[in-house]
Amino acid sequence: VQLQASGGGLVQPGKSLRLSCAASGRTFRASAMGWFRQAPGKEREFVAAISWSGGSTYYADSVKGRFTISRDNAKNTVYLQMNSLKPEDTAVYYCAAASLATPTRNLNDYNYWGQGTLVTVSS
Repeated sequence: VQLQASGGGLVQPGKSLRLSCAASGRTFRASAMGWFRQAPGKEREFVAAISWSGGSTYYADSVKGRFTISRDNAKNTVYLQMNSLKPEDTAVYYCAAASLATPTRNLNDYNYWGQGTLVTVSS
């Protein structure tokens, strides 16, 4: 599976942004997908995950109620809708494909990673 993340940029606090992750490879539709982020000087952290069917999702407490993960298996794409953005959401965001079909926050369950897209939240 090859992953290409896009949609990052500079946005003001309180605004919204949608990230996309285009996947290639036959195993995408059978894989849970996740979004992670890494801020400067910090470890990569879990943001959200979605099951292979899209029927189950899982969020970090820090983004619950503000971010929504979704997927379109017909387009081999997973999305992260980010609303009410805060300066602390500033990070490089990575999409990843898991070796599981069910959503997981464990970084070690993901064996394919995209290149990352930078999100900067600042006034």
